[in-house]
Amino acid sequence: MSMINLNIIIDAMQPEDWPAVRAIYLEGIATKNATFETAAPEWEKWDSRHLKTCRLVARAGNQVLGWSALGPVSSRRVYAGVAEESIYISAAARGQGVGKKLLGALVEASEQAGIWTLQTGIFPENTISIHLHESCGFRVLGVREKIGQMDGIWRDVVLMERRSQVVGV
Repeated sequence: MSMINLNIIIDAMQPEDWPAVRAIYLEGIATKNATFETAAPEWEKWDSRHLKTCRLVARAGNQVLGWSALGPVSSRRVYAGVAEESIYISAAARGQGVGKKLLGALVEASEQAGIWTLQTGIFPENTISIHLHESCGFRVLGVREKIGQMDGIWRDVVLMERRSQVVGV
């Protein structure tokens, strides 16, 4: 299905979006280059691990094309403005600007929520995601070498962050 002429809307993720969000998450898991996770959790577990704000979906009509959300990096109050960012785009919508629009909207929403630092970890092989993040103001901080194993193989993770130019300056 071509997404080129579709009107893509970014809006707040709702609990009823979970089946579509979970399906997109499972597509990412299946690539083995999006996350160390091997299964998608049930809604309640996912919901408890993410901030209640800054949960977005990209839609074309009734179809969810991608999602993005933030998780806390710490329960300590001093880190309240620092969040871990995740973004997943459906296989059918990749390469059509959905990720850039969605991540841009997440950056805006995070700043409106008072978040001054977004961080993310990306497998070095996922160059498309690294470039997407760079295009939205993230920078590479370094590589966490052999940070975890997947299928018995040690994997590196590129640590990236985006510092707000309007919050916490």
